[in-house]
Amino acid sequence: MKFKQIATVALTTLAVSAPVAADLMFPSLSYRTGPYASGGIPFADGYADFFTMLNERDGGIGGEKAVVEECETGFSTPKGVECYEATKNNGALVYQPLSTGITYQLIPKASADGIPVLSSGYGRTASADGTIFPWVFNFPTNYWAGASRIINHIIDNDGALEGKSVALLYHNSGYGKEPIRTLEALAEKHGFNFTKLAVDHPGQEQKSQWLQIRRERPDYLLMWGWGVMNQVAMQEAANIRYPMENFYGIWWSGTELDVLPGMASHGYKAANFSVVGSDFPIYDELQKHVIDKGLAAGDGSSVGSVIYNRGLYAGMVVAEAVRTAQAMHGVSNITPAMMRDGLEALNMNADAYARNGMSGFGPDFQITCEDHGGTQMAIIQEWDGKSQEWKMIGDFEAPDMDVIGPLIQADSEAYAKENDITRRDC
Repeated sequence: MKFKQIATVALTTLAVSAPVAADLMFPSLSYRTGPYASGGIPFADGYADFFTMLNERDGGIGGEKAVVEECETGFSTPKGVECYEATKNNGALVYQPLSTGITYQLIPKASADGIPVLSSGYGRTASADGTIFPWVFNFPTNYWAGASRIINHIIDNDGALEGKSVALLYHNSGYGKEPIRTLEALAEKHGFNFTKLAVDHPGQEQKSQWLQIRRERPDYLLMWGWGVMNQVAMQEAANIRYPMENFYGIWWSGTELDVLPGMASHGYKAANFSVVGSDFPIYDELQKHVIDKGLAAGDGSSVGSVIYNRGLYAGMVVAEAVRTAQAMHGVSNITPAMMRDGLEALNMNADAYARNGMSGFGPDFQITCEDHGGTQMAIIQEWDGKSQEWKMIGDFEAPDMDVIGPLIQADSEAYAKENDITRRDC
C-alpha cells in the first residue's frame, strides 16, 4: 500500500508546556533528537497517529478524547525522569518510557505514585512478575525471551549448538546488558561457547570488536544495538564478509535503516513482537482519518515502517486496556488505578486484534495479576535484499520458559528483598 505524502505537518510538542486538559492523557517520552532519533521518530509518530485516528473516527475511546503529550528525552535517562516529573500530574494514565535506563528509574517512582508503566519488549525483564511489580507491565515479550527465541530459531533451522560459538555485540548500557544472563544460561544448557562484545554509546566506534569477530569468527552473532550502532555494525559485517544468514538482531536492531542497500544485508534476521508491512485494515483508517486530513504526527515518511508499526501496536494495546478498564468500572474517564486494572485484565485475542483492524499484528496473550508479561512470544523477520523489505519467517513462538521462568523468579525475589517488598496475594 502506498501512502500519500502530506503537505501539512502536524506540530508535535517536544517540550512540556502547561498541563493539558485531557480526558485520557498518555505521555509520550519521545526522542526525536540525538543519535537514536532514527528509531524514536517513527515510534512516536505511530503512537500519536493511532490516537489521532481514534479521536477523528470514534471521538476518542469510550467517548473520551485521547491526548498524547510528548516530552523530548533524547534517549537520556535523566531527561526521561524529568519528563516523568513534569507530566505525571497532568492526568497521566500510563507511561511507556522507551528506554531500559528510564524504565529502571521509573519503576520505584511510578509505583509509589500509583501510575502504570508499560515497557513492551524492554526494561526490567523480572517485572513480568506482577506479584512483585504490581504497577509495571512488559507484555507481550522481553529481552530474555527474545534471546531465547533467537537461539531456538538457530537450533530449529541449523541443528544443535553444542561445541559451537555465539557472540553478543551489545550496546554498553542497561539495555544491551539485559540478555547476558539468559544467554549464559542458554550456553550452559546447549553447550555453546558465549562471548560478550560491548560497544560504548553511541556506537560509532567498533573497530576493536570487529577485529575480534574477524579473528575468532563466531558461528553466530547476536546484536543488541540501537541507532547508529546498528548501521556501523552492518557495514563492518559486510566489510569482513561475515555470513549475514548467521547474524541476528533484537527488535531494536531490525529496522529499515539498520540494513545496507542492495544485497549486502541479505539474510540478516531480527526478532520482533509485532509484524512488518502495511497490508492491514488499520492503514486504510489511518489514511482516511489522519494522513489525508494532514493530521499525521510526522512528515509521512515513516508510515508503514517497522518502528512505526511498533508505535501503532503500543497505542493499540493501551487503547484496549482503556476499554477494558472502562467496562470494568462503568466509567469512561478512568483513573491511573483503573488503568492498571485494565492492563491487568487485558485479553489480546483474535477478536481484540480484529476490532482494531490489526489481525495477526502481534501474538495472542492474556494478562493477569500474577503475570504481567504475557506469553512472551516473538517472531523472526529476515531482510530480503532482492525486494529490499523485511519478511516474516515462521510464526510467533514462545521462548524456553524452563530457562526464562526461574530467572524471572530469582530476579524478582532479589528485587523484593533489596527493596523490602512483600509479594502481594493475587
